[in-house]
Order: sequence, then structure tokens, then C-alpha cells
Amino acid sequence: MSIRFDGKVALITGGAMGIGGATAQKLCSLGAAVAILDRNRDAGQATADALSGAGHKATFHSCDVSDESSVKEAVDQAAQDHGGVNVLVSNAGIQRYGNVVNTDSETWDEVFNVHVKGCFYAAKYTIPFMIRAGGGAIVIVGSTQSFTAIVSSAAYVAAKHALLGLTRSIALDYARQNIRANCVSPGTIDTPMLRDAAAASGTSPQDIIDVCGRMHAMGRIGQPEEVANAIAFLASDWASFITGTSLVVDGGLLVPTGGMGLQESGIANAEGTK
Repeated sequence: MSIRFDGKVALITGGAMGIGGATAQKLCSLGAAVAILDRNRDAGQATADALSGAGHKATFHSCDVSDESSVKEAVDQAAQDHGGVNVLVSNAGIQRYGNVVNTDSETWDEVFNVHVKGCFYAAKYTIPFMIRAGGGAIVIVGSTQSFTAIVSSAAYVAAKHALLGLTRSIALDYARQNIRANCVSPGTIDTPMLRDAAAASGTSPQDIIDVCGRMHAMGRIGQPEEVANAIAFLASDWASFITGTSLVVDGGLLVPTGGMGLQESGIANAEGTK
């Protein structure tokens, strides 16, 4: 028995690149028809064209997830093109930096509008199609920052925490309609968003990537395909009795008390001998 999505339609927000693009590729390879929703028209169309050129069923739908009418229009068109929606991967996200004092209201709203409102709108307009189909699966892309925090990321951390609560709420409200909702919480993943942040840091981008890698118990950052594999599992029948939870895909980032710096310092070993 293998994970398959034959005859299923998957809708992916933020599906043009990064984790979303890798998920589109993975679900297509497992038999799904995929609708890519993204505000990046060029990247989104290129991803859909590449998948279609490889013999898969894939369409691109221009969509700003922070705009309710844009989401509704894109979902309705995707459902019309493919004959419904069975799987939603809510992945669209942005990163903005700042603490609660120096983050302005516009930036705070921007982050919440994309992450939280965007997920709310996507679920709101895909769930009716899932109900008509007799059930479905929703996978919301959170973060290790759905459980913890890093400095100067107040809006992002708060939004990612909110997504975990939204996951649980959807799971509870629609369990009896055979709709499951789960969250996948990645650690540091090699995506364009990470690379852009590293390039804007004023430090060598590769040095930033290397530091991020050392934060993880496995000694490296993750690849988008590794998160896509987890998403495919949660969206599949293999996870048929899993709902309302989060699968952490972080290479051990959250495991060590005090972080990897403490483990490598020798202090942790000394503490263990007491």
C-alpha cells in the first residue's frame, strides 16, 4: 500500500515556490490534480507549466490570500477547472521583523492578513467543496515558531501561534463531516524566503545558512521536499485517524534544552554527570 491521490484535487496557497512548490510537485507525482494559488504570477505560472509539461494536471490561479474576494474567485475557478477540491494546503506566508514597539500597525496587519486571514479565507471557501465530496484534508503550514519564538519577530510568531489554534478549531468543527485538519511545523527550510532574509542580513548569506544549520540537532537546515513529504502524509489516507495536531519537521531544532549551543559547550554533559 502506498500513498496515492489519484482522482483527488489539491489546492495549494503560496504554491509557486519553496515549500508550496515542492508540495505541488509531490502531490502531482502521487496522482493528484493541483491548483496553485499565488500572487507571484510569473513563478506560479512557471510552476504550473512545468508540472503540466511533465504530464501532470496543474493549473495556476492568481490570488492574493489577504483579499477575501480574490480567494473566493480563485477557489471557485480551481474547483470548476478540476471538478472539486479534496485537499487544501494553506502555505502562503511572509516574514517581517520587529518587536512590539518598533512594529507598526500596517506591518502587523500585513502579517496577520496573509498568514491568518489567508488561511481562514482558504478554509472558508474550500470546505464546502470538501463537504460535497464526502470529506477532505486540510494541512496548514505553521512553524516551530507556532510553539516557541525568536527575537524581533513578534508579528510572525503571533501569527504562527494563531494558525495552530485555527487548525484545532477547524478539526473540531468538521470532524463529523470527515474533514481532517492538521498543522505541519517546519524548522529552518531552504526556501527563497530564507535566502532573501539571509541576503538582507548584512552578513554573508552562506554564513547565515550555516548558523541556522547548527541550530538543528541534525546539523543542517531542511529541504522543501522534506516538508512536502510530511504534508503529503497528513493529507493522505495513511493519516485517516489524525486530526487537530501538529507534525514538527525540524531536524531536532526543538529537542535540546538550552539549544544546540549549550549542547556543544560541554556544559550540558557536565550537568548530566551530577
